[in-house]
Amino acid sequence: MAEYERSRTMPAQPEQVFDQAANVSQFDAWLPDALHVRAQEPPAVTVHEDRTDEDTSALMRAERDQMRIEWGTREQGGYAGWLQVAGIGSGASEVTVHLSFFEDSHDPGERAARDALDGSLRRLEEQVRLRVDNAAG
Repeated sequence: MAEYERSRTMPAQPEQVFDQAANVSQFDAWLPDALHVRAQEPPAVTVHEDRTDEDTSALMRAERDQMRIEWGTREQGGYAGWLQVAGIGSGASEVTVHLSFFEDSHDPGERAARDALDGSLRRLEEQVRLRVDNAAG
């Protein structure tokens, strides 16, 4: 089993960050480029991976009162993950993303996982900034 975790500070209230992160229709704006999520009957989603050109059944649950999103594959149990938003004062938040790969075939390796998580957090921050800027004026 392999586990990877990355964090990033974002200049927005935790509720704003969480609402953007939990919006399934906008996942493609911040997830790694090779992953695409389609919502089904909640909590079911389908994840399409460009690298393998396969669709995978998954579950995704967003708990606003905990500022936490959890997800994982359904039948195979190959991977799971979570995103946690925490307020750190002064209108800023810290976002942590954690991935667990239970099968070696799903593990992209440390560098690829780290780069994907960092890129996703950077794109999420861009989406949050756009949302906050649009709301402000």
